[in-house]
Amino acid sequence: MSPRNVEKDLQQREQRINRILDSALEIIAVKGIGSVSINHIAAAAGMSIGNMYHYFKSKDEIISEILRRGQTSYGEHVSGLAKQQGNALDKLLLLCESWLAMENNWAYTILIHTARLSDASSDEIRRAVTERFTNNLGPVATVMEQGQQEGLVVSGTPVELAYYFVSLIQGLTLQKLPGAEVPIRAQARSIVSLFAARPGL
Repeated sequence: MSPRNVEKDLQQREQRINRILDSALEIIAVKGIGSVSINHIAAAAGMSIGNMYHYFKSKDEIISEILRRGQTSYGEHVSGLAKQQGNALDKLLLLCESWLAMENNWAYTILIHTARLSDASSDEIRRAVTERFTNNLGPVATVMEQGQQEGLVVSGTPVELAYYFVSLIQGLTLQKLPGAEVPIRAQARSIVSLFAARPGL
């Protein structure tokens, strides 16, 4: 097989994996981890069960991969923002805007929390999700600490402020559930101002 064909096969495989994960994300978020079977995911992805098993061995493996990719990507994004030039409030604003702009942020938020709370989740998934969530607070805490040094962010333990900030944004994204969306648009600048040392920034 030529290198070009190998590359094409790998691209097609990745596209199919992404289709499975994207289809699974929303159906699991809406129906719940315990109510969704691999058959539901295969139907949502437009694939046969046999074909599905070429990519994932179980529903747990699919859930684990959705969460790993999503949380890892978010962690890299936040770490990159924390290292950029600029003041802390501008960084928090960028972080808030990027999360609120994600089309399916509500589904990720539901899945993150139900994966930690549902009896249908394995202990391994619960531990991994909680560990990644906690680790991803680190770069946000770094930004909070920078802001305190600049006199722009309220006083408090940086990691606690990061926890409140992330939890607030996630809570707001839950209001975007399709078909039950609250008709109020969350404004990133208003959210960030809650953490500003001087109101109105």
